Amino acid sequence: MDKFTARQMRINAEAKLSRQFARLDEIALYNQQKVLDAFKNQSVQLRHMNGTTGYGYDDIGRDTLCKLYADVFRCESAIVSPNIVSGTHALTLMLFGVLRPGDKLLAVSGKPYDTLTDVISADNVGSLKDFGIDYDYIELKESDKIPQFDFDAIKSALKSQKIKAIFAARSRGYSLRQAICVEQIEELIKFVKEISPDTLVLIDNCYGEFVQKIEPSDVGADLMAGSLIKNIGGGIAPTGGYIAGNRHLVKQVAYRLTAPSIGMEEGSYAYGYLPYYQGLFAAPSVVRNALKGSLLFAQTYSDLGYETLPCGDMKPYDIVTSIKFGNATKLIDFCEAIQEISPIDSNVKPVPWDMPGYQDQVIMAAGAFVQGSSIELSADSPIKEPYIAYVQGGLTYEHAVLALEHTLGKLNG
Repeated sequence: MDKFTARQMRINAEAKLSRQFARLDEIALYNQQKVLDAFKNQSVQLRHMNGTTGYGYDDIGRDTLCKLYADVFRCESAIVSPNIVSGTHALTLMLFGVLRPGDKLLAVSGKPYDTLTDVISADNVGSLKDFGIDYDYIELKESDKIPQFDFDAIKSALKSQKIKAIFAARSRGYSLRQAICVEQIEELIKFVKEISPDTLVLIDNCYGEFVQKIEPSDVGADLMAGSLIKNIGGGIAPTGGYIAGNRHLVKQVAYRLTAPSIGMEEGSYAYGYLPYYQGLFAAPSVVRNALKGSLLFAQTYSDLGYETLPCGDMKPYDIVTSIKFGNATKLIDFCEAIQEISPIDSNVKPVPWDMPGYQDQVIMAAGAFVQGSSIELSADSPIKEPYIAYVQGGLTYEHAVLALEHTLGKLNG
């Protein structure tokens, strides 16, 4: 496909998305006001940007950052730490923080993401299973790619056994379905609490922050966790993760992050907290850019006849677009094109490899300023049928536009 045709297809797609884009602008404005109010409420000052060393006693930058996140999420408490290495690590801390030997964990959004498999059920690696924590999962029901919780199966499980915690992930993972919206999370929480008030509801919030005006913490989630190199870090945070929710549960997680005698009283970070504060402030706008790029890819490739999600007027509930290519060659070509149009490592050719924590070979195209940052434009996929590319991120909408046109030229050249 020549540049003129690719550009015209993009312009046509933008015209179809005008109402969606206006809605995303309004959400970004709302969330920007929410973040700004939190900064003002917590009296954030320049001194909070400074780092500490050693034990990190009285680290005002760390402590205020945690309070800031709790304010933004409208919950009682939060842990925000550069020492959390990934979203998987944050989720692991959340699970190990509140679950004890003999407890039962029930995942209700299908099997958790691949990297949590060893965390939950592997043998002899310090998993939940090794600590005597039982686990089961319930698949989602789907209608036209729209996921629904299987409330009949959840009710049966809650009435037949003692479930310590329900676990649900908002994002789609490696599946061709829409993400789960906060309103569905709210329905789940009300349903669970009516049957079993003491059962905790734990939410994997990765890829979902600032996609809507509300978060799972707004609708009663006991705890939620996520990564700072996805939405909430605004493409500026260089590492880290968070866990947020009820104060006594966050305290238990803090004991897991450090030690029961320490909690969040210690924990230094010598490099300073400026990118974490600045990243949070930028996040509503950056997430809006990523969502616009996501919809643009979905609409354009849908116009070409590919199966995509989201599609049509479907609202996005994470920053991911799924494009079903149907064969490995097109999938790999697409990922190569994303890498070629990246600001970093554009000369590198991504290849499928045995990535730690995944069950199949995975190809990842990510020419990012922050290694592995999913809020920056990237594409990845397990190399298996039906060969679906998962595109996410984009710090700027303009980068997404250029990347789209480049992929069209490569795949249809």
